[in-house]
Amino acid sequence: MTWYDNPVFIINQTAQTQAQAHQNNLTKPTGSLGQMEQIVISLAGMQGVVYPSISRPYVAIFAGDHGVMAEQISAYPQAVTKQMLANFATGGACVNVMARHVGASIDVVNCGVVNAGQMMGVRHEMIADGTHNFITQPAMSMDECLRALQIGRTSVERAVADGADIYVAGEMGIGNTCSASALACLLLGQSAKSMTGRGTGVNDETLSKKTAVVEKAVALYGHLTKPLEQLASVGGFEMAAMVGAYIRAGQLGLPVVVDGFISTVSALVAIRINAGVADWLIFGHRSQEQAHGAVLSALQAKPILDLGLRLGEGSGALASLTLIKLACDVHANMATFDSAGVANKSDTA
Repeated sequence: MTWYDNPVFIINQTAQTQAQAHQNNLTKPTGSLGQMEQIVISLAGMQGVVYPSISRPYVAIFAGDHGVMAEQISAYPQAVTKQMLANFATGGACVNVMARHVGASIDVVNCGVVNAGQMMGVRHEMIADGTHNFITQPAMSMDECLRALQIGRTSVERAVADGADIYVAGEMGIGNTCSASALACLLLGQSAKSMTGRGTGVNDETLSKKTAVVEKAVALYGHLTKPLEQLASVGGFEMAAMVGAYIRAGQLGLPVVVDGFISTVSALVAIRINAGVADWLIFGHRSQEQAHGAVLSALQAKPILDLGLRLGEGSGALASLTLIKLACDVHANMATFDSAGVANKSDTA
């Protein structure tokens, strides 16, 4: 048995039941806070307490370049990955602002950015200068894929050692929506047209080219059935790192907020490898990327927000974290019917 096959931490059903009972005794109609109630009850089971809280969020941003950029499938040049890595390191990106807003620590991890060098403020765990072009050969060897999984595993172990109580994995890699679309096709048996979207905002011509690349990937690798093989064939180093992180978070009992399309495809791979991981994932938002809804549906996941976001980086997950923290605060501090002297509904009502 390999490390990623090991079982996940068991959800505390007693804490969930007690949290539900407490919700039912708060001064409001039962269920009137909708998904906010379900979020806090799920989190109670993950944390093993009746009153869950978020005080030490941890964000890891995994970055890697993609060989498929040789096919000119993005609105931005590959150099932007390296430039954004520097932006993360100096605190200027959207995810940095959001992390500061919610009080999250942030760790920037270079998994395979072309010509990144030893940039200050970045944890360098380079596997290679980007993946291979997956329409000429598999994006990663199996050894490279497993090394990327290990990067994610180690990240979660660092987060736990740092006292984190919730984890967000962000990603950066120009071309990675193309990889995620190809991977979604392999995982779900869907067509390239249905799974390929505009990513960074490509025009019609580039979208057509991108769809053709995904179609070729399906033709080349559609016979593969094992999730790790599918990931290695078309995925990215940063995506594999997220897969490893999600699995390890479940094993160590660390709740995760999943971000957008690329993160959700990575979550689907993690669950295909280790089904118990699903219990430890909270889905932050539904992105504007065309195929994200289909992947969420395959996971039977109900995202918290739907704001038309498509930035990545962990931005949607962090936006939803504000609401998760609010749900915990309401749960812990709202008056009960007894404490407020308010009449509860009668059993015969």
